[in-house]
Parts: sequence; structure tokens; C-alpha cells
Amino acid sequence: IATIVILNNTFNIVGSIVIGSLAARVLGEAWLGVFSGLFTFLIIVFGEIVPKTLGQIYAQNIALLVALPVRFLTVVFTPLVWLMEKITAPFTKGQKLPTTNEAEIRFLAKVGYQEGVIEDDEAEMIQRVFQLNDLTASDLMTPRILTTYLHGNTTLADAKPSIIASPHTRMPVVEDSIDKVIGIALKDELLTAIIEDKHNQPLASLIRQVRFVPETVRADKLLKTFQQTREHLMVVLDEYGGVSGVVTLEDVLEVLTGEIVDETDRNIDLQAIARKRREKMLQSYGLDQD
Repeated sequence: IATIVILNNTFNIVGSIVIGSLAARVLGEAWLGVFSGLFTFLIIVFGEIVPKTLGQIYAQNIALLVALPVRFLTVVFTPLVWLMEKITAPFTKGQKLPTTNEAEIRFLAKVGYQEGVIEDDEAEMIQRVFQLNDLTASDLMTPRILTTYLHGNTTLADAKPSIIASPHTRMPVVEDSIDKVIGIALKDELLTAIIEDKHNQPLASLIRQVRFVPETVRADKLLKTFQQTREHLMVVLDEYGGVSGVVTLEDVLEVLTGEIVDETDRNIDLQAIARKRREKMLQSYGLDQD
């Protein structure tokens, strides 16, 4: 880009000086102003508007045609570009500005949808991707007051009704309270143990390792953690180490895809209910929600 800008400005400046000098000699000083105005108009039309319009319409063909020449000129003008960068470095403090930003990409996705270049679901997906950086585990989790959990010292026989009735495939197992989560139990493994008549076996012996994440972890980092660990459920901790709730891989994926509803989901939004309960509790104490 720097090479193209340098060449463009050089041709415009040198061309204007040369043509202006010739016009002054041929037409005289009296017609120089008229010629300058006409020449400026022609440069704007045929030097800026027409080439850029054609470049936009035939972008791919023109790009293939000029790729090698531009590459050659870029190599030739590398020393000059380097010199210009050194001259402007004190003004930019050595920082290179990004060529684009999130707002521009969002805008391009919106324009692309409006012009029919991309489908509506593709545009929506692009918009949703950027939400991963804006949301945290606290925004996505199921709060502790609505979390289904089992007690580790309970036998399989005693927990059987709760296991069968639960719509969840994974459930936290606690020691004596929800703030002491000792593992995760998979419903299919518990049902298998029931079929195998292991009714007197405590749930603590059937658990898997649990992973903890802080409330403040961003959704994109959380998704990466789910991918790396191959886990589907993690326990969310607050700043004091207490359990705030649980977050699942599905919770994170719903940021990208929207609500995922399967045959076991209920129509009510448990997270929304929890938020309303919290708001009422804070209001009852005369506290601000923030």
C-alpha cells in the first residue's frame, strides 16, 4: 500500500507541475487558471473516480493482472518505504495501527447481508462471534441456586430417583455443601451402575475429575478450555472461591448458534429466573443491582 501511495502522489504532483508549466508557456498566464480548473476536474474523474470504479467492478480480474507488477514495484521501492517509515516513526511512536477493527468487520457483515453477498445466518454468526469476547462465565452459567447436584456420601440406591428424574447428563457431586464440589457424575455411568446392582455403592466412588473456572474468564477462553480438556461441564467459582454455578459447553456454543433446545429441555429459562430472583433479593435489601 505504501508503494502505491508513493507512486500515486508522485505522478499527481510531478504531472501537475509539468503540465502546468507547459500550459503557462502555450496558453499564457491569462488562461492558466481556467486550464488548472479543467485539468483538476479531469484528474478527479479519470485519475480517481473511473479507475476506482472499474477496480471495484472488476476487482478480481484487475488484481490478477497487476499482482506481479505491484509485487515488483514493492521490492524496488522497499528502501524508500523503509526511509518513510523511519521519518514518520517519531509521530507514530513506533506503533503500527491495525488495518481494520471489530466495528469495521461488523459493518462489512451487515452490508454484505444487505447486498446479498452473504446469507442472513452467516451475517448473524459473524456478529455472534464477537460476543465471545464480551461475555464471561458469569454471564453464561446456570447459577448455584438452580444447579442440580448430588451428595457424594449418598448411596446409589438413595440417589436413584433423583438420577432418573434429572434431565442433565452430567451433575456435580458435593461433599456436604455445594461449595465443596468433589467431582462430576455422568448420568449414563450412574444408570449403568444401577443396572449392575451396585446400589450400596456411594456416589463419590463413581465420579470424574471436576474442573473449576473463575467467573471472569471470557467466553472465547472458556470455549478453548472446553476444546483442550474435552470436558462438557465446569464449575464456576467467585472471587472468594465459592461456587457461583456451572457452565457447559452448550452454554458457550449457544452464544454462536442461538438457543439450542433438545427433547429434554424445558421451555423456561433457568438463568433468566435466577437473575430475576437475584434482582428481587437485592431490591429487598435496598441494594443496587450493579
